[in-house]
Amino acid sequence: MDVNQATKRRIRELCEEKRITPNALSYLCGVSQSTVKSILNDETTSPTISTIKKLCDGLEITLAEFFDTEEFNNLEQEIR
Repeated sequence: MDVNQATKRRIRELCEEKRITPNALSYLCGVSQSTVKSILNDETTSPTISTIKKLCDGLEITLAEFFDTEEFNNLEQEIR
């Protein structure tokens, strides 16, 4: 699994926990529906930390809470 897949899974997981749709999330966080859709449908290669922060704000969680999962903790370091 890569960072993009982990990010996508985490957003879906959080939407399920909060019982909201991705469209509702876009409304809550002020990110366009097309941006959320692009992330969830692998149409964007890497969402910005700014976008993820806005999503977290809409979900009422911190960035630390967003990334504090087993999936993110087990990602291999990407060196380029």
